Amino acid sequence: MERFDAIVVGAGPAGSTTAHRLASAGARVLLVDKARFPRDKPCGGGLTIRAVRQLPVSPDPVVEHVVDRMGMRLRYGSRFERGGRPLVLMTQRIRLDQYLVEQAVAAGAEFRDGARVADVRAGESDVGMTVDGSPVEAAFLVAADGVNGTTRKALRLGGDYVLGVAFEGNVAKELVGDRFDGLAEIELGTIPGGYGWVFPKGDHVNVGVGGWESEGPALRDHLRVLCRAYGIDEESVEGLRGHRLPMRPAGSVAARGRALLVGDAAGLVDPLSGDGMYEAFVSSRLAAETITDFLEGRVQSLDGYTEKLSNALALGTAASWGAKIAFDRYPRLTFALGRAPLAWGPIERLIRGDIEHPGAQRGPSRIGLKLIERLAKAAGDPGAGYRAEARTA
Repeated sequence: MERFDAIVVGAGPAGSTTAHRLASAGARVLLVDKARFPRDKPCGGGLTIRAVRQLPVSPDPVVEHVVDRMGMRLRYGSRFERGGRPLVLMTQRIRLDQYLVEQAVAAGAEFRDGARVADVRAGESDVGMTVDGSPVEAAFLVAADGVNGTTRKALRLGGDYVLGVAFEGNVAKELVGDRFDGLAEIELGTIPGGYGWVFPKGDHVNVGVGGWESEGPALRDHLRVLCRAYGIDEESVEGLRGHRLPMRPAGSVAARGRALLVGDAAGLVDPLSGDGMYEAFVSSRLAAETITDFLEGRVQSLDGYTEKLSNALALGTAASWGAKIAFDRYPRLTFALGRAPLAWGPIERLIRGDIEHPGAQRGPSRIGLKLIERLAKAAGDPGAGYRAEARTA
């Protein structure tokens, strides 16, 4: 029977970077995925600078476009634009995921794609499963197979996630010209629990809409309206597809015994942006550190991993939930606060990773954020549980 130090199920960004970090630390790692690579995934394809700072490798070989400006508009009316420094590196999942797998393999991980995983078990001293019918064992298991993966369910970790949905497609750049070069357009206040977007890539732009799971049946119509508002022929949008966005509840458990969750499998999508790349890379770093500490005798369990996630992400999640609900309940007032001259500084610093969460901002720029926080509390204070989690972590 084959045996590894760790098995990582799912070769998306979270899984591949976890495998890369573990292999780089000297662990024998098996990385498996049910799909044949290269394969694509529905995703806006943006890497914020703060997400890039969490990567163990440079993404430069797969970057297609650099966004240094953001345009934000409310209900296809009032609009403002901010920027000046690189904010988001644009890529495509078919390129990014393949590249990160290759880097994991170069670091020493063994990769098996098109592999069927079944009979997952996690004991107190080891884990096991079958891969294409053959038994495989390891000291640790990392579930990285996303919101629809079966590994998390087999492990009974994470809990019931709140779900959002997104629907997106691509338009050839020759049909839209260069008007979106360097510019990410965000349309607010039109979709409950979400927004619309236009993101520039290499030879195309990505257009999409997202919101609460209940908005799923209406997303196609929302996308038509978005395209018309931005002068895009809706018939020119290709590769239309939807996907779910998992958001963990406060207090969810991400590790037990010899197994843990990373990325979307852990419900680590930001409630406000719908982006999970930063959270995926943070969780992969913390997961690899925790497993390496165990292998090298510095800790005796993986239990501290959940606390590490809370320390790293809970305050940011609390702020994102607050802003999300404030936009839903008080869109015009929240938008007005967001466009105030002092508001852009904290937003830019957050996107670039200069601060970990909005609460870390100091000085006069914090005034607008505090007012949005008050709106969120008036709307039910959805971030309260995450703040409490951070205090006890």
